[in-house]
Amino acid sequence: MPRQSLQEILAGIDSLDMELIERTFEFGAKAHEGQKRKSGDDYIWHGVEVVRILVDLNLFDSVSIASALIHDVVEDTGYPLSDIKNEFGDEITGIVDGLTKISRMDGYVYRSAQDEQVDNYRKLILSMARDIRVILIKFADRLHNMRTLFALNEEKKRRIARETLDIYAPLAHRFGIALIRWELEDLSFKYLEPEKYKKLAKTVQTKRGAREQLIDLFKEPLQKAINEAGIEAEVSGRPKHLYSIHKKMERRG
Repeated sequence: MPRQSLQEILAGIDSLDMELIERTFEFGAKAHEGQKRKSGDDYIWHGVEVVRILVDLNLFDSVSIASALIHDVVEDTGYPLSDIKNEFGDEITGIVDGLTKISRMDGYVYRSAQDEQVDNYRKLILSMARDIRVILIKFADRLHNMRTLFALNEEKKRRIARETLDIYAPLAHRFGIALIRWELEDLSFKYLEPEKYKKLAKTVQTKRGAREQLIDLFKEPLQKAINEAGIEAEVSGRPKHLYSIHKKMERRG
């Protein structure tokens, strides 16, 4: 159940205004009642999954979480923005309005991958998002949409993947949100070049054990030296994500 999942996601975060979040959940569930996503899920699940991503980003802000739960109401239902303002006030209304304006541009302003046009579109998005929370919720919204892209037809998959790779992944990089950027890039790569993606994923998985051994080989002496120096730190390593490997292979032929 969406409500139960939301409660589990937010469990233990004592700073939240749960009364506000509960009211926005009810509002969103009612507004989207009967609507299904292409994946077959009830629409309210999308808002809950966007909240999950925000929590993963450590965005424990009641207004952000409340806004995420109703961010598609104006765009995808018959409810006007004035209803949200009457129910939840100016702050949430401003965030939802910013997200609605950006959503209405997606797939409309963006027509090609020309560098100047892409950069202008990024600037346009940033200029419309007067509240930083608009951008953060938009990243979470786009990431969940990319995670469920399999349900769309091929033309939409490619359009949304291209837009994500050219617009939203670089913006996430600019904001320093590496985990969002990496997943957006890998998912875009998966739908734009499926054969290359599958081949590379299989190769990387095959060599996973050797790669982890190499990381451990470097970690151990570094950790020992740091400990002996009296520095409190933890050494960790990660494999490059697939799109990054792909781009490096292209650059090096």
